[in-house]
Formats: sequence, structure tokens, C-alpha cells
Amino acid sequence: MKAAFYTFGCKVNQYETQSLIGQFAAAGFSVRPMEENCDVYVVNSCTVTGEGDNKVRKLMRRLRREHPASLLVLCGCYAQAFPDVAALVPEADVITGASNRGALLPAVQRALSTRERIQEIVPHHRGEPFESMQVTHFNERTRAFIKIQDGCERYCAYCIIPFARGPFRSKPLDELERELLALAAGGYREAVLVGINLSNYGVDTGRRLLDAVSLACSIPGLERVRLGSLEPELLDEETICALAALPKFCPQFHLSLQSGCDETLRRMRRHYDTAEYRAIVSRIRARFDHPAITTDVMVGFPGESDEEFTQSLSFVQETGFAKAHVFSYSRRPGTAADRMDGQVPAGVKAGRSRRMLAAAAESRRCFLCSQVGLRCDVLFEQNPEGDVYTGYTKNYTPVRVHSSRDLRGQIIPAVLTAAGEDECEGELVK
Repeated sequence: MKAAFYTFGCKVNQYETQSLIGQFAAAGFSVRPMEENCDVYVVNSCTVTGEGDNKVRKLMRRLRREHPASLLVLCGCYAQAFPDVAALVPEADVITGASNRGALLPAVQRALSTRERIQEIVPHHRGEPFESMQVTHFNERTRAFIKIQDGCERYCAYCIIPFARGPFRSKPLDELERELLALAAGGYREAVLVGINLSNYGVDTGRRLLDAVSLACSIPGLERVRLGSLEPELLDEETICALAALPKFCPQFHLSLQSGCDETLRRMRRHYDTAEYRAIVSRIRARFDHPAITTDVMVGFPGESDEEFTQSLSFVQETGFAKAHVFSYSRRPGTAADRMDGQVPAGVKAGRSRRMLAAAAESRRCFLCSQVGLRCDVLFEQNPEGDVYTGYTKNYTPVRVHSSRDLRGQIIPAVLTAAGEDECEGELVK
């Protein structure tokens, strides 16, 4: 039997898909690319935006059209948050959610045997444990993503994720240690700790995110430890100082901003203001050499006036992000923002998005230029063409070098010699 997998959304979803791939492979399935003709297709969905839901349904229709006899599986956040809507997706033979990944393979095996349509979505509940998963292989040869936290209880006005992911849960440290040791033994040089609301790791177990980072930094063989997206208000001075004292910790902080206007942040139900965000960025820059601050910025949130957008734009320009993901607000049924007055017209959102993207691109250019002349250790990952190799510095600056020998999987010092649009050129240190 052959199975193929497609993942929408975040690094947590990608991690969970890798876990499913391992389960299917252990059960005797041959895991193949989506382009091949397979017996089973598993679509791991995202539901952050309504447009994301549309993409999931479009893929399901295409798969059914191209593979009429195959078993199609819809799982993940879309099905978990909207089980009644997911049940109406006619192409799906098996529908599961995001709360019990371990039940997906048995459901598929039963459906293959009986050809019955199966929908098994377990509702989230207070006190549910962190679902144990172990992943030992990733498509990338050098960097491993490890999910250490699940769930969110922030209920930002625009976000459906608390309904899709449930309450805070944290991976026990002993499980994390076993997984990290196995990944290091498998040759991975960098571990990226990810979660739905990573900053809240340990609130349910009496631990802190710093405990997980310190453990990862103690694993022999792992040379780098990086964090996924963080809620900024939980990065206090003590935590920043402790992270700066860990030699393996990578100074790249993805601090989700959403807006640089305090009034917009208040309507979004975010838990910080621009003054607090600015202070956190300043503390990071005071404690780390050449840290990268990256972020997400939303334009066109309900009620956003021209003045509020201008304030947000100015804050982004002032902060000097290494990279910013810019997106327009998308209405999401089931959230408070969907019911708000002052929905911004699509044309206005598009114009604001263009201006914010231009500011983000200029900020990116300035950051890359600031890296020129630095000597950095680069973890090389890809060989896109000929004698060209690409990799990342500790602060996640992409670097491109020429070499006659294979550099993949190695950490090698290089001097950054020039800045391009989205990467730096480098020369290996002889």
C-alpha cells in the first residue's frame, strides 16, 4: 500500500505530519510523493484563515478528481474546529481532528478494509494530556523540529486556534530528552522547539520554556537550539539573560507583533502594547550580538483607520525587523473579529499591504547589509546548483557560498561579503 501526505500551515503541523508518516511506514505503507498514484492521501489541514479552508477543500476536490479510487483523509485543525462543516466535505473518506493523531492510522486501516466513511473527532477538554509523539526523521537533513507545546487559551479576537487546539499542554522533559537524543544520534545538528503558544510551555506542569531550552542545549551532538514563534510579553529580563548564557542558543526571536498601533492591539485582544514590545526588543539587542528579530504583521483589522495603519507602519520601520511576514486580515467565522463593525474594504487592505510589504522589504535589506563583514558559523543544508551551497547562520541569515566540496550537514565559518535581496553571499574561511 502507498500513502502520500500534504501539510498545510505551521511547523507544528509539519511535525505532526512527520509523526504520522513514521506511523504509516512502521505499519508497512510505502510513503510516496503527492504526485504519485497512491492508495491513501492524507491532508493535514490548517484553519488560521478562511482562505486556508478554501485551499484545503480545493485540494480535496482535485485529489478525488485525479484519484477516484483512492482513500482520502482529512485531518487537523480545520476538521477539529469545524467538525460539522468538515463532515460536509464529500471527498473525505476519513475525517479526524487535531486532538488524537494516534487514532488516524487505525481509522485508515478500518476504512480500507470496510470502505465505510469514518469521522472520529475527539473534543478537547480541560486537563487533557500532551499527546506523546516521537519523530526521528525529517525531510531536511540537518534541522529537526520538535513540538514541545500544544494548545492556546489567549482567545485573540481574530483567532480560531484555541477552538482547534484546546487548552495548554506541555511535553514532559523526559520525553523531550529521549527525542532529542535520538535526533542527535541520527545526525541532526540543530533542534527547533515549536508549539502553538510556545511561550506558555510548562504552565500546566510547573516548568518554564527555559527548562526545555536548557535541556536541548545539554544534548551531545546538537550544536544549535532555536525557538519557534513566541508571544512577546512572556520574555522577561531573567529569561533573556539566561538564554544569552547558553552558547548553543540561536539569537533569532520571532516575536509576533500583529500591529504597531496600541488601539488596534487592544481590539485584537493582544496582551501587550507597543511600549512593552519595544522594551523587549531593546533587552534582546542589549544581551545578544547581532540578534535577528522577526515578526508577523496584520493590516486591515476591523476598525483600522488610516491613522492607526500609519502608526503601525511607523513602528515596523522604527523597529528594524530582520524579516516581517505581512498579511491582510481575513474574516474567520466563529471569532469575535468576524462580528466587529468597521470591516476594512478589500481594496484598502490591498493598498496597506503593499505599503507594509515595502517597509518590510527595506527593513530586510538593511538587516542583511548589517551582516556584511561578519564572520559567522554557517550550517549548510542545500546544494541547489553546481558548486553552490546554502545554509544559515545562528541568527538565521541565509548564506550562499561556492565550494568544490560537499558542505551539507557541516557547520563551517564564513565571512559574509555581500547582501542580496533575501540572502548574503559568503566566502569560506580558509
